Amino acid sequence: MKDKIEIRKYRPQDARELANIYYHTIHNINIADYSEEQINAWAPESCLELDGWERKWEKLSPIVATIGDQIVGFAEFEDNGHIDCFYVHHQFQGKAVGSALIKEIFNQALRKNLSKIFAEVSITAKSFFLKNGFEVAKEQFVKIRGVELRNFVMEKILS
Repeated sequence: MKDKIEIRKYRPQDARELANIYYHTIHNINIADYSEEQINAWAPESCLELDGWERKWEKLSPIVATIGDQIVGFAEFEDNGHIDCFYVHHQFQGKAVGSALIKEIFNQALRKNLSKIFAEVSITAKSFFLKNGFEVAKEQFVKIRGVELRNFVMEKILS
C-alpha cells in the first residue's frame, strides 16, 4: 500500500465519519455472516445519529486510523483491556488497517501493564482476531433489539 496508515486520537469532528464506518461496515461486510434482520438490529439507521456516539466518545476516546485525510477505521479500547468497537471502513478491508489498529491496542495494553485484552467478536472478525493471537473463551448468543446474534468472547493473554 503506497499510502501510509496513521493512528491518532479521536477528535470530536470525527464522529460523523466513525458512525458511518460502523453502519456501512456492518451492512456491507458483516452481511456475509449475518441475516438482514440481524444486521438491521445490530446497526439500524438510527445508529447514524450522533448524539449517543458523541456522548460515548467524549468519555472513551477511540483510536482512529487514517490514510491521508480519510478516516479508514477505529477502535475503542477501555482501561480494563476490553475492546468494544473495532471497525475498518468497508472499502479498506484487507489493507492492513485492522493490523495497524490492533498493533496500537497491543502497545497501549503494554503501557497500561494489562495482563489480558478481550472483546466480543463477530463471526466475521473471528479469523482476524485468531490471526492476532486471540483465543475463543466462549461462543455466545446475544439479543440486540430482540434479535439473537452469535458472537465470540475472545481474549489474548499478554506476557
